[in-house]
Amino acid sequence: MVNNFDQISLLLHQSTIGKHLPQNLYVHISTLDFLDKSIQEYELKARKTINNISTFTLIKFSLSEPKISYLFYPEFLTNPHPPLAKSIVVNLKDLTTKNIEYSQSNNPPILHRKETFLTPNHPNYQKFAYLTHLEEKLGLLDNPRYIGTQKQWKQLLQDNFISFFDHFLICNLNDNPAEFIKIKRHRAAMVRNRLSRPVRLVLEAGLFAEKNSFFDYGCGHGLDVEIIKEKGFISNGWDPYYQPYNPFKKADIVNLGYIINVIENVTERREALIKAWSLTKEILIVSAQVLIDDRTSGYMIYGDGIVTERNTFQKYYEQEELKNYIEQVLNEEAIPIGLGVFLVFRNVEKANNFRLSRFHSRVKSPRILSPAKKFADYEELLKPLMDFYSERGRLPQKGELLQEEKIKAEFRTYRQAFKVILQVTDQKEWDKIEDQRRQDILLYLALSRFSKRPTIRQLSSTLKADIKSLFGSYQGACFLADEMLITLGNLEIVRKICEEMTFGKLFEKSYLVHINNLDNLPTLLRLYEGCASRTVGRMETANLIRFHLNIPRISYLYVPNFDTEKEPILFSTMSIDLQDLRVKYRNYDNEPNPPTVKDKEKLILRDLQ
Repeated sequence: MVNNFDQISLLLHQSTIGKHLPQNLYVHISTLDFLDKSIQEYELKARKTINNISTFTLIKFSLSEPKISYLFYPEFLTNPHPPLAKSIVVNLKDLTTKNIEYSQSNNPPILHRKETFLTPNHPNYQKFAYLTHLEEKLGLLDNPRYIGTQKQWKQLLQDNFISFFDHFLICNLNDNPAEFIKIKRHRAAMVRNRLSRPVRLVLEAGLFAEKNSFFDYGCGHGLDVEIIKEKGFISNGWDPYYQPYNPFKKADIVNLGYIINVIENVTERREALIKAWSLTKEILIVSAQVLIDDRTSGYMIYGDGIVTERNTFQKYYEQEELKNYIEQVLNEEAIPIGLGVFLVFRNVEKANNFRLSRFHSRVKSPRILSPAKKFADYEELLKPLMDFYSERGRLPQKGELLQEEKIKAEFRTYRQAFKVILQVTDQKEWDKIEDQRRQDILLYLALSRFSKRPTIRQLSSTLKADIKSLFGSYQGACFLADEMLITLGNLEIVRKICEEMTFGKLFEKSYLVHINNLDNLPTLLRLYEGCASRTVGRMETANLIRFHLNIPRISYLYVPNFDTEKEPILFSTMSIDLQDLRVKYRNYDNEPNPPTVKDKEKLILRDLQ
């Protein structure tokens, strides 16, 4: 087979090892033993025609003719983008060779994506792959014309204020990157005049119950502790620099706010997370900086993070990376409440109730059409029953309503009492509320597939009653939720739904709507958005949502003057790719001609204007 190039070419095309280009296959010398035996024999025939070859790095197999090139990259292991020093081309048809020298060239070819030449078990594979990931995230590899040769690549790096220290991307500082760095963690403590974002999000979510206690692990200057105390809760904190003598105290809610991203020691970082969890009775708040592109502010790489110009350490996580880290250390599920902010619950039932609450759409009790005398006589007594039905989409069970004894004393049963309510309201409006609550639960169950769907025993008695009343069984509800997820995989169905919408704007590749209309959207669109917001987090300032119809992606848009200007300017966007959960940001603030929002009145449902 060595002399049958067509067979060799076929084997090269089929190789799972190496970097494939249209006309060539490139492999590192360390992968030779993993190639097909016939390819190994084919390569050995070429090598025997060359004298004194012992230091080559890559082998380039031509896929169109019997030629093999041996490429010398002396700095392959040490230089993130090593230059080519020399190549030897062997023509196996006539066993001739050709040497090409690049060592004296002022613009030699260079390598990118070095991991693609290796097998995953190579000791440097992960390091090389992570560098490629960062470069792709910053868009450095988007245009091939700028990355193939040394001059163009250096100019691209210079234009983006980027250089390298070993295989890490850095921004240029005046300090020598090789010098020993003394990390000053306390300088990372922010001086604020309001609650920190993570604690504010938990407070706004209604998770602080009466008589709850709060402990801030790594409280810095202690402002969160003081504000929470002013709101009537037991509140304490500890900080290794500012409050080192304060005792550690167990609390219902513990905050580990932007701590694990400022600890440069991996072991200490893990210990801080475990210690904070040990103090937690009910809810642990964990927050950290997520990846941002801040190349102009000046920082350098250190360990698995960066060192700022103030000599503080910052570990920038990706959202999914942060979630996985918390779950791996604590062996508990981390629930996102915002970008870079997660909650870990001690009680599984309370965690499920919190998840469900985030899909609880806003509805109003049906209006009274024409008050009958009997209803007017009992309106005050019946109002809690109306509110309960509006909240749950069903009648109460025994013990669920405080006014149960009084209502049953007058009407014997809830059903008889509700008949009086139906005399003065529209049955269709109650049916609509019931269906809305049914869709809310389906959303919750569908998205629970992205983590670990709870067993029926892990549900609260209230939710169990909801499911029994609205679906008949938990198994039936889960089946419908899974069917909905399968349907969401077909973006053509999503497009057809968007085409039928009477509000929002349909574009060729997307559908745009105001965020206030989210509860009024069809359930499948709410599920689409939920795949982004409930697994990664929603941009808190967003007032518009873009549903992409050609690829699975949700974008959040922040338009500051949407309510006051006719054609307001787009300020920033955050896009979440649902295939890999990558988050991309774009800020239009400094752009000379930022996009504007036209026909904004179409984005809002008239009833909400």
